[in-house]
Amino acid sequence: MRVSTRVSFAVVFTIVAAALSGCGPTGDDAQVVTPTVEPVYPQVQTYPEIPVIENIPFSTTDGTTQRLDACFPADAAIDDPTSDPRAVIVSLHGGSWQHGDKSNLTWRSICQWFASEGFVAVSVNYRLAPEFTFPAQLDDVQDAVRWLRDPAQVTRYNIDPARIGAFGGSAGGNLAALLGVTGSGSWATGARVAAVAELSGPADLRDPIPTTDSYSQDFAAVQLQYTGCATFTDCDAAAAASPVTQVDDSDPPFFVAHSSEEFIPISQAQDFVRALRDARVAVTFVTVKGTLHSVAMLDDDMRARVLTFFRDNLGS
Repeated sequence: MRVSTRVSFAVVFTIVAAALSGCGPTGDDAQVVTPTVEPVYPQVQTYPEIPVIENIPFSTTDGTTQRLDACFPADAAIDDPTSDPRAVIVSLHGGSWQHGDKSNLTWRSICQWFASEGFVAVSVNYRLAPEFTFPAQLDDVQDAVRWLRDPAQVTRYNIDPARIGAFGGSAGGNLAALLGVTGSGSWATGARVAAVAELSGPADLRDPIPTTDSYSQDFAAVQLQYTGCATFTDCDAAAAASPVTQVDDSDPPFFVAHSSEEFIPISQAQDFVRALRDARVAVTFVTVKGTLHSVAMLDDDMRARVLTFFRDNLGS
């Protein structure tokens, strides 16, 4: 049952000249989409046919256990060595790194949506600021990826450890991006991932991020609580928590979406995309006209774009 307004997009490509010349997009060139209706709430759908295993523990640090929910295609053959293993998408909730949960209505719907499209999806919790500061959050989501690659999980859930992608919005977009750019080497080992789709993720935390009046908090204070720094001066954690500073040519393909007038400035996405392309990392960059933030952009058109990206890079 759908419980929100549908949104349709008319697509306007701003990379026509590059396409005609036979070159791919460069710098911060983007595909621009124009919403005709702004929803009150992101499109949410329930999937009663999609099985979910809740609250699976995947790591314990300093006495704190982190858990995830796993969503499976309706026809998935779990724990069946004769069936083909599935690609996995690690889904990371938003909430300014301070709140949010893997199993709230929106993120449960996203987990089940990916599963309904043939992926195994896991919706992951991570330690929250200000009680826990960076890199605790990144450590947790990396632990989730390593846990998925453990032979016990590979067998139990019939997953392909070489085909793990990450999806996140807002603070979760920051963490998904960090999963993609942290480290080097094979995308099929350790905590590396093979594809990243992020929506509205803050990419550079080294200075206060100016926000629009629509955001009620002091985002600079949110940044400092996340990094554990008193000021932005000599805050090494702020640089480490900034995906834009970690980019290199070993990074996996990225899908980046950002609204033109949302409270996180679009320059955050533009600078990140430019850094990725300068490193010759494949990037799909979509900008949405208006103020929609994070998963509020996920209408049917944007969902199709995200799915195409993951299918192209993880397989169906």
